[in-house]
Amino acid sequence: MADSKREVERKYEATPETRLPDLTRAAGVSAVVHRGLSELDAVYYDTEDFRLAADSLTLRRRTGGDDAGWHLKIPVSAGVRDEIQAPLTDALPPALGELLRSRVRKAPVTPVVRILSARDVHHLLDEDGTLLAELSIDEVLAERLTEEGHGTTSAWTEMEVELADDGDPALLDAVERRLRKAGVRPSAAPSKLSRALAETAPGKRRRTKKAPAPRTAGDHVLAYVRRQVAALVELDPAVRRDLPDSVHRMRVATRRLRSAFRTYRKILDRTVTDPLRDELKWLAAELGVDRDQEVLDARLRSHVAGLPATLLLGPVSARLKLTSVARRTGSRRRVASVLDAERYLALLDALDALLADPPLRPAAARAPRGALPRAVLKDYERLATRVGHALEQPAGAERDVAMHEARKAAKRVRYAAEAARPALGKPAKKFAKRMKSVQSVLGDHQDSVVARDALRTLAVQAHGAGESAFTWGLLYAREEAAAAARERELPEVWARASHPGPRAALEG
Repeated sequence: MADSKREVERKYEATPETRLPDLTRAAGVSAVVHRGLSELDAVYYDTEDFRLAADSLTLRRRTGGDDAGWHLKIPVSAGVRDEIQAPLTDALPPALGELLRSRVRKAPVTPVVRILSARDVHHLLDEDGTLLAELSIDEVLAERLTEEGHGTTSAWTEMEVELADDGDPALLDAVERRLRKAGVRPSAAPSKLSRALAETAPGKRRRTKKAPAPRTAGDHVLAYVRRQVAALVELDPAVRRDLPDSVHRMRVATRRLRSAFRTYRKILDRTVTDPLRDELKWLAAELGVDRDQEVLDARLRSHVAGLPATLLLGPVSARLKLTSVARRTGSRRRVASVLDAERYLALLDALDALLADPPLRPAAARAPRGALPRAVLKDYERLATRVGHALEQPAGAERDVAMHEARKAAKRVRYAAEAARPALGKPAKKFAKRMKSVQSVLGDHQDSVVARDALRTLAVQAHGAGESAFTWGLLYAREEAAAAARERELPEVWARASHPGPRAALEG
């Protein structure tokens, strides 16, 4: 069993002679209470090639203090990390191992650094005695445990200020102002581990070379692909933890990759990318089971909540909740099994291999302003054909299908323009925005199609159970009207989006 908490903290350089200034002069702090000293002993784990450290993750097994156990810290933003804790055991708890899988794959994690800390703790309290933040001054001794550099040590003193649960980040600003006035400066290292690895590295420290700015069309496409692959890997733990919007964002990354591989086939060899597109399509479909249910649940709950009580005939909310829970429980199990599957890990390895040895075609060496717009506009022409076809269809099932196909084409054009934006600038940004407006109308229409199908099923189930199906029929009619409104809206939205101005600017 693993517990999670959001950690918001700031680190500062210190020395054994560092003395705390009067922090009661920081806004909101009424008292500073000394809580005493503790001895902490932590062993940090990573792969042989430091994959966790490369992504700023830390995994440790710590004894001492009031939170002994296994700790996995995942960065959220600057100074903010999610800390997942598990009980103190000899072996890595499976719950934490699963969260590491997208990074480590099949590589074992082994001890890389041991850090001993003598921690002097102070609590910052408000006038009611409520804890605002914990400030600690740590005397640190780090020892490298890897085969290369084994036994090398480094020692330093640092200060940490960690915000209490649900605390106001403005407090950290107020405390920092007092510390800076006393000569205390922020730490250059984001974590103890990063500093320990740098200061105990064997031989001379190597400076990480900054990647050169993209120059060619191939450079820009690969940079986009690299960002989407990174998003897949980074979102994996969030999906496993069922964090809000994580499945959606991971699914979008798969779609963007598929779009890039298809749109930029003259830049990346399709004999290599087509098999990857097939696997990404599989992954997106598996993730879609959960995501589609999430979207549908939210839509139907909103509709039911908006009805007056006089129109809620029968146990409408209870039936909707029962159906939702049953479907989502099954979809969550399915997503978890997919992320543990060999097929998924093989896909991540294949994407890494593509980036390590990209299958560039001759067009990849061309200037981006020549190659990229042509690819984007080719996708646009496909979208124009599909929108025209959808508008020609009579209302009904055929139009529903045609609008769904147009929606998929609109996404592809939008993603293609977004990929080209770093190279083409504002014209690509504006073009992508216009394609998004088309996608939004078509997407809302498709959501209505899916909702109507679900509402019909719910009506049948209610009728079979002897309940009134009136409310489900009412919601069905409202969804039908919403879809018709989107169909009437599409011609005007498309006329604006297809104006020749943005296309001409894109062509340059």
